[in-house]
Amino acid sequence: MAILPIVKYPDKRLKTKSQKVWEFDENLHALLDDMYETMIATNGIGLAAIQVAKPICALIITLPREDGEQYEEDRLEIINPTLINATGASLYQEGCLSVPGFYEEIERFAEVSVAYQNRFGEEKVLKADGLLAIAIQHEMDHLNGVLFVDKLPLLRRKKFEKELKRIQKEQKSSQTN
Repeated sequence: MAILPIVKYPDKRLKTKSQKVWEFDENLHALLDDMYETMIATNGIGLAAIQVAKPICALIITLPREDGEQYEEDRLEIINPTLINATGASLYQEGCLSVPGFYEEIERFAEVSVAYQNRFGEEKVLKADGLLAIAIQHEMDHLNGVLFVDKLPLLRRKKFEKELKRIQKEQKSSQTN
């Protein structure tokens, strides 16, 4: 297994619409395993394949348990997801491995049902609420080329862009010193 580089905003690849997975083979399994290692190494709870420069409809999620730890047996691998039901509304302060250091409150559905395939191509349905529902929606957005910052109201989006420019400027000046 390997830790993969994460594509960072404003890289245009993050706007790519991911393609359906047709081959459920050892290459897909290796990618899913590498994605898991990458997500854990970067303290994430979810990761879409596009975030590691693979434009396919695959994502992983591993929520921490009450002890704050993430366990591999809790890993969800969701391939070719389709939202089949969504109800309610929930506000949650989201962050993203592709937009490090920036967090904003985003409104999402409170409960979702998703049809998907597992790593072997078997069809499944998952009903989720709470943080799991939020994470699924966040990662599914990535598969459609949508970032959580795209959902911000105009004024908050401008604040984000300004903050991002400041951070990038600081990073450049620290690299030249």
